[in-house]
Amino acid sequence: MKRREFITLLGGAAAAWPLAARAQQPMPVIGYLNGASAAQFTHLLAAFREGLGETGYAEGRNVAIEYRYADGQYDRLPALAAELVGQKVSVIVATAGTPTIRAAKAATATIPIVFVIAGDPVMFELVASLNRPGGNITGITLIGSETVAKRLGLLLELIPSAPAIGVLANPKNPIADPQVSELRTAAKSLGREINVLNASSETEIARAFAMLDQQHVQAVVVTADPFFDDRRDEIIALAARHKIPASYTRREFVLAGGLMGYGPDAPDAFRRAGVYTGRILKGEKPGDLPVMLPTKFQFVINLKTARALGLTVPDKLLAIADEVIE
Repeated sequence: MKRREFITLLGGAAAAWPLAARAQQPMPVIGYLNGASAAQFTHLLAAFREGLGETGYAEGRNVAIEYRYADGQYDRLPALAAELVGQKVSVIVATAGTPTIRAAKAATATIPIVFVIAGDPVMFELVASLNRPGGNITGITLIGSETVAKRLGLLLELIPSAPAIGVLANPKNPIADPQVSELRTAAKSLGREINVLNASSETEIARAFAMLDQQHVQAVVVTADPFFDDRRDEIIALAARHKIPASYTRREFVLAGGLMGYGPDAPDAFRRAGVYTGRILKGEKPGDLPVMLPTKFQFVINLKTARALGLTVPDKLLAIADEVIE
């Protein structure tokens, strides 16, 4: 072989080496840890993938996702988080309940974590501050406890004569206490009482609605909790059976037949979580990314359910509703 031909061949091979090396690099893997079930979060997962897409990532093309669901059984979360850490995922997305995020944080101090949480992550000591989370964790808060007082006010606009309001809460989720505390304060300022009924099993949910009936409570606020999300149809059916007007956080409850709902736009929050995840995959540090607050809220009323309960929705509520289901 002539010297010139050898140099040309060697140069061509060297040029191909970076391409070959890049082709052999493993695809990054996202660990998706969810305290609820897959069925309840299908549309939110789609929103998360949309956010990933905004940063150039598509599942199956240049990123993989490992899914772990606890189906509302929070005691399973530590083991599921440990599985993801053991698989050396590039980032963990922790959603559906404060116990989910706590399990992820306890499992690793090095793998980046992006959360979607209903409560205040500073209060639960998940981050140092909203502006500078620090460490390996950041995300989006839906400020569930801060909006629950607004839900109570809207419910009393519909049922102004109710002297007492029931509250359905899951004591196994730390987010329950701040929501109940906010409701107590709001109820006192409005001259009302609240009756808190705890439920962390299907049997206890049914018992809680029976107690509301026995106590002649005229309305109920269902607190934000993935356990209740997974039992949406059951809760809606119980409210209808006992003829108790109920207020929910998520729009999906109202679409499924619940009376009314007010809360942050959850799909938008999950989309933004997808954007943060993509940015971290590109090299940004989670501790430098501020915890984001919701920018969109939804007030939804189901008129069919209102009529079934014998309620007339005031025009002023209809005027401020973002969506009215006929």
